[in-house]
Amino acid sequence: MESLQDRLIEKSKEAFTMAIELYNKPTIKYRVEGFSMFICNAWELMLKAYMMKKWGDSCIYYEDHPDRTISFSDCIKKVFTNDKDPLRLNLEKIIELRNTSTHFITEEYEMVYVPLFQACILNFNEKMMAFHSIDMTKVIPQNFLSLSVSMKALSESEIVAKYPEEIAKKLLDMKNTVDELSFENNNAKFAIRIEHYHYLTKNPDKATTFVKVDNSADAHVKIIKELKDPNNTHNLTAKACIWKIRDRLSKDHIDLWYNGNKVKFTSFHFTNFCKYFGIKNNERFCYIHKQFTQPQYSYSIQTVEFIVEELEKDPENILNNIKK
Repeated sequence: MESLQDRLIEKSKEAFTMAIELYNKPTIKYRVEGFSMFICNAWELMLKAYMMKKWGDSCIYYEDHPDRTISFSDCIKKVFTNDKDPLRLNLEKIIELRNTSTHFITEEYEMVYVPLFQACILNFNEKMMAFHSIDMTKVIPQNFLSLSVSMKALSESEIVAKYPEEIAKKLLDMKNTVDELSFENNNAKFAIRIEHYHYLTKNPDKATTFVKVDNSADAHVKIIKELKDPNNTHNLTAKACIWKIRDRLSKDHIDLWYNGNKVKFTSFHFTNFCKYFGIKNNERFCYIHKQFTQPQYSYSIQTVEFIVEELEKDPENILNNIKK
């Protein structure tokens, strides 16, 4: 007989799927509100199944009302006890949207909330694996976990002109709150920021769109070199890279071998990779902080992806070969 925990997990997976499918349908205008409702439902069911497994069936019911299960907000507080946790803050902002989704909803809410929605999806996939050993990419292919989003920027002047004062103020206040939290946390568990970068190249095969430099044009621009913030592009320590590499190998069920023994990927192997492939000399992979007495290094997520890709090509021999 199927247990209550199993039923909660199955319903959670179904709600998660519904949230993504609903959001990615281009003809549905109710997708922001619908996504917030279904994703909250998916999280609530998943967390309650986890709480039952950890603390027993009775923990999901109110003590003074044993016939009523506790709210989603209470689940979050019991499981994620740190009220500064970016993941918890992400869920609380989405709950706030869900609770007010029958009021003041406009199509512009999408531009405000989609960074939170995308982070919420990735967080759910991570916690479903951590709490229940379920990989949601086996339920929904990895490429479908990215939301289809509007690329239109949110214009304050357009909002003020388009909506009554009460609605415009509500939307702009919400945007400012989300922006402030995103800046304070600077963490992908709270929000996945959507940014656009434009580069000039003389090779048309590398371009996706084209522009023309016209000296006779009325509008004038200056071409400058872009300053990149390494806190955004190269924000991983060597230790963080190693843990992410181990996590990826575990999810892909890849075992590494060194000197005839099954091993975990360690700082020793990471150092060997850096030396062999010249990772610390590659700006794409590594940023060197030279303001210190001894140079310090931080790495991009591309470093993790590159090393995992190389390891999975020949997990039985690559560590030995690189060392040699």
